[in-house]
This record gives sequence, structure tokens and C-alpha cells, in this order.
Amino acid sequence: MSEITLRKYHGLGNDYLVYDPNRNDCLLEERQVEALCRRNIGVGADGILYGPFIKGDELSVRIFNPDGSEAEKSGNGIRIFSRYLKDAGYVTEDSYELVTKAGKTRVTFLDAGGGLMRVDMGYAEFLAGEIPVVGFGDEIVNEAVFFCDNFYNATCVSIGNPNCVIMLEEVNQKKALQLGPYVENSKYFPNRINMQLCHVSDRANIQIEIYERGAGYTYASGTGACAAAAASHRLGLVDDRVTVHMHGGTLLVEFDPDGQIHLTGPVVYIGSITVAEHFFT
Repeated sequence: MSEITLRKYHGLGNDYLVYDPNRNDCLLEERQVEALCRRNIGVGADGILYGPFIKGDELSVRIFNPDGSEAEKSGNGIRIFSRYLKDAGYVTEDSYELVTKAGKTRVTFLDAGGGLMRVDMGYAEFLAGEIPVVGFGDEIVNEAVFFCDNFYNATCVSIGNPNCVIMLEEVNQKKALQLGPYVENSKYFPNRINMQLCHVSDRANIQIEIYERGAGYTYASGTGACAAAAASHRLGLVDDRVTVHMHGGTLLVEFDPDGQIHLTGPVVYIGSITVAEHFFT
């Protein structure tokens, strides 16, 4: 077996490994994703980006959580993978389309090195059946929902993946770690769900703490930032341009008049990693 290499990047502390099947001989399986992402016995990461898969002019990626489950979409993952495509020479244009499990996404590089980019994230979907959520009506918008020990005002929204945004007067890591597992695995969410605890500071700024399905507490999340901003926007608490403050830093979320969401944020290259063959045997 030849050498197996991965590249590692992070977006505001949300770190991913990129595994390119065109430059490695092995297929990637669930057990290998889980082993590589474990921080004590593997490389360590919040997920793996598997691709690109090339079909004509179309580039696609598969996004895996640390537990080996597959995610539909990731705002940070899309930015990180786009930076890899630029670094590896797959993309030379300033703007291109990437295909994820949730569909096509347009990415625009805002600097020559690919360190900052804008992603068209699509539209927020609040219909329960599309998220999916069971046990409620058509939408869950500012609904009192019981989790763990209390009722919380929750808004559920899909940004290509499912999210539950809980509005609080104060948010912190301790509360996210306490509440996150109950929300993620609640009976209301048949596919599990990502949770954002959200505090609206003013009409241009929100603060969130994030607990992601299959990953746990996370420093930052692009889709999480969009979900929290979209929930706050739907509730009339913020304007069309929102800075989302997270443990790892800030992302900018903007809304077009028709509701389309745009996400702007940075990506940092960490390095190239060669891993032992036993991860793939």
C-alpha cells in the first residue's frame, strides 16, 4: 500500500481532514472516519471531507461527522473543502459550484490565496416535515419545547441540515454541554439535530454556543451560524446583516430580500499529514 495523506484545515477552530480519493489508493469507510477523527488515538478532527468526486465539470464532496455518520451540509466544511480545491489546483476560478448531499452551493473566493470566501447557503426552511421534526404542527417557531429539565423557546430550521435554535438571555459552553445531548437525541428529531444556544446582543450581532450531532461541542459552525441568524431574523430580532459570535470567532451572515442566505468567513491551512497504513486495513 502506498502512503496515505490527508490535509488538515480549520475554520474558526472547527477543524476538518480532507481525504482525496484521487490522490490516495484506499476507499474511506465509516470505521476509518471514526478512528481518524479521534483526538487521542487518531489525527483528530471535527469531521472528514471526502472528495472531490468529479463528473464532467461537476465537483462534489461527502461530509462525515466524527462518529462516521454522513452530514448533508456544512458551512465551514464547504469553505475548507473549497480552500483545498484551490490549493490542489482543482479550481482556478474566483467562483465555482460545489455539490453536497444537500445540493449545489456557489462559493466565491474573496482573496487570491483562498483564505476568505463567501458561500451562497440557500434558503432557511422552517416546515417541520422538511427538517424533519415530529410531534408538532407545520412549523416550530418560538415554541416551548421540553428538553432535559425545562421548557425552552425553540425554533427549528433546516439550512440543508437540521438545526434547533434555543433563545436564551445568556449562553455559555457549560449550558451547551449540559443541554446538547438531550436536544440532539430528542424523540422529536428522527434524524437527530444540531443545537445552537442563541443570545441576540443587538440587531446586528448574535452570540451562539453549538452542539452538533455526531460531533458534540463545536467551536464554530457555518450552518449553525446561518441557522441561528435565520431563526433570529424570522423572529424579527435582527436585520439583514448579522455578525455571529462563536467560541472560535465570528462569521458574517447576510440575507437577500428574497431570503437567500450568504455566509462569509475565513479558512486556515494547518498541514499535510501522512497516516499509518493500519487505519486503512
